[in-house]
Amino acid sequence: MSIMNTIKIRKSVRAYITDKEINATDLNTILEAGRLAPSAKNMQEWKFLVIRDKKIMAQLVPMCRDQKFIAQASAVILGCSDQPDYIMMCGQNAYTVDLSISTEHMSLMAAELGIGSCWIGSFSEETVKELLNIPSKVRIVSMLTLGYPVQDLKTIVTTTRKHLEEIVCYDKWNF
Repeated sequence: MSIMNTIKIRKSVRAYITDKEINATDLNTILEAGRLAPSAKNMQEWKFLVIRDKKIMAQLVPMCRDQKFIAQASAVILGCSDQPDYIMMCGQNAYTVDLSISTEHMSLMAAELGIGSCWIGSFSEETVKELLNIPSKVRIVSMLTLGYPVQDLKTIVTTTRKHLEEIVCYDKWNF
């Protein structure tokens, strides 16, 4: 599949087949995609915590605004950083940018494999840390659910996107 086709079929999946697990090879391929992402100063400050225990996933649900599909997933990957202090010259925290890129690499790889994903950004970081024994210094940037979608990725209705003319200008800001 071409990269553009993979981008087009990637959707936020919120309904998973509960009795179909992701095999270790595919899960490792998804994690490898995250590992290969670029990072500021090549720091590669990410740590990925993979949750496959259904009881733990069920405990995450109330910590994530009761998004019940989290408990249906085959796995949840937490994108964490143990080096949250580096600020890039542009003023952005490097770890949030780097983990965002890494998480999207994993999301696209999952789509390429026919596996659905959903990026969870609405969660209580402190209660998740407590549940999973994550040190206080570590920051959780993302939670990515993974699983086989109830509906084929290619048939899930795409949300509308703005036209390029609405979001792109050239040489100088002229919106």
